[in-house]
Amino acid sequence: MLKIILRILLGLVGVIGILALVIALSIPLAGIGSQDRLEAVTNVVIPGLNGGPDVRAYVARPSGEGPFPVAIMIHEFYGLNAAITSMADGLAEAGYLVVAPDTFRGSTSQWIPRAIYQVATNDPQQVNADLDSVYAWVVSQPEADPAKIGILGFCYGGRVSLLYSLHNNAIAATVIFYGSSETDPEVLKNLPGPVLGIFGGADTSIPLEEVYALEDGLNAAGIPNEIMVFENQPHAFMTNMDEIRADSVKSWAWEQMLEFLDANLKNASSGRNGQSIVYQPGFDWRYYTLLVFEHAFGMHRH
Repeated sequence: MLKIILRILLGLVGVIGILALVIALSIPLAGIGSQDRLEAVTNVVIPGLNGGPDVRAYVARPSGEGPFPVAIMIHEFYGLNAAITSMADGLAEAGYLVVAPDTFRGSTSQWIPRAIYQVATNDPQQVNADLDSVYAWVVSQPEADPAKIGILGFCYGGRVSLLYSLHNNAIAATVIFYGSSETDPEVLKNLPGPVLGIFGGADTSIPLEEVYALEDGLNAAGIPNEIMVFENQPHAFMTNMDEIRADSVKSWAWEQMLEFLDANLKNASSGRNGQSIVYQPGFDWRYYTLLVFEHAFGMHRH
């Protein structure tokens, strides 16, 4: 009996080892074609600041004459893709100049192990440096209102949006769509403008306790905020503009974002003048582990 148990255990170890090897090998393979995929969804190359690399981006321009309020839109952990550019187009229709940059410097994939690799190997300070290039380009555009620049993002992009607002005290408003958040009031008090957080009540990767801890932290820090939980919605429920228009709950979430941006960008005179800080938290392995299970076994289907 003991020999049989040992054989079973060794067999399981062997299977797990083979699976781990296959996943490890799949990560670089899943990056093949990234440049072509980015070429299909970008229309602007933004010059890098201080000798840094150029940043490829998709820019959606509203109709009419500016200057327009600006929204910098940060993609999910898959990288910049057509789902994000469709939402950029949708936001431009509401009167915003929208810039959706590639923050992975040329990498994009729909394979979850590759997506997590993209985040795990991406230095937050490098992301902020690339977003500094984007911000500098935006303020140089005659069609942009430099006093009304906000940032929003989805999943990985939600967290990036929060971190960049801590880095750049000229950001007037921040929108977090189901991103892993900071909850320390001593950190959050440095934010330069109000925050809107939109989360799914059925999102197993971000417990509701964390959502309410973000709200408590913002309140304790004195940061104006709106934290909204949409019941029965999984992670990444804002999929693309067509589905947002066709679904009442997604449309409602989109309208809440528009109301927030209108109030704090279109119709606002100035921001809070927060303090830019150097803040580089570690990689949140717990969040991304839960995110894998959410995508693989949860309600979410991308």
